[in-house]
Amino acid sequence: MTSEPNVGSMGGVLGREALQVLIDGPRPLISGFHSLAEQLQPNGFDLTVAEVGRFSGAGAIGRSNAQRTLPAVETLAFAADGWVDLAPGSYQLVFNEVVDLPNDLMALGRPRSSLCRSGATVFTAVWDAGYRGRSTALMTVLNPAGLLIERDARLVQLVFFSLVTPTERGYDGIYQDERLGPKRPR
Repeated sequence: MTSEPNVGSMGGVLGREALQVLIDGPRPLISGFHSLAEQLQPNGFDLTVAEVGRFSGAGAIGRSNAQRTLPAVETLAFAADGWVDLAPGSYQLVFNEVVDLPNDLMALGRPRSSLCRSGATVFTAVWDAGYRGRSTALMTVLNPAGLLIERDARLVQLVFFSLVTPTERGYDGIYQDERLGPKRPR
């Protein structure tokens, strides 16, 4: 039996104050950040880059997870000064922050405007309710002159949406607890 949504209290975007409460709570919504003052925004939270990788193989997406093959990714080294010089192309980003969504929140990631104004953009999937982990995104450098990225730069703003009713079954796919070390029991 599913519960009927309460149409009088529709879901919406969480603002700075609501995010602050959830970050400070007993089950922090986000951890592993560098500067709450800089990363907490009026309508979301800025994710920072921990790693940049270059795709070095082909991927395959079949009709089932058994037919999925992720491409090899070569992690690029940041120079001694903390920067990496990227030629035009596609890259995998790994973020510093751990996101831990309860079953009544989901999130969408959007590129920060400075990234777009520099000739690059980021593509993301949905952060499903119940997801927990250090996520990745696809960054494409379109600027023919390339792009310099500093380690820990803010590249994506995560925007959180409350669900009309919590989902009974949150995310439980293969990316649950990604990049958190050994799998934790659920």
